[in-house]
Amino acid sequence: EGRMLNLQLGYSHPVKFPLPEGIEIKVEKQTQIVVSGIDKQLVGEVAAKIRRFRLPEPYKGKGIRYVDEHIKRKVGKAAAVTAGAPKGGK
Repeated sequence: EGRMLNLQLGYSHPVKFPLPEGIEIKVEKQTQIVVSGIDKQLVGEVAAKIRRFRLPEPYKGKGIRYVDEHIKRKVGKAAAVTAGAPKGGK
């Protein structure tokens, strides 16, 4: 839609992001967006704003992340109980 990026991120509504001048967006795959432009700082700012719509969460790893970014995963509550001390012990 012109200079608007529409994202379906699992919310009840689509997320619309207006693209500033000098920024190009290419959709490589359905799950991969390439942000490019002449001004490196502006490219980084736009990428950070897009990422902020759905930050990566540590339990399931869902969210928007950079290509080279590694998300440190956490063990869930159910897995932590089975790995720890016996249940109900005093």
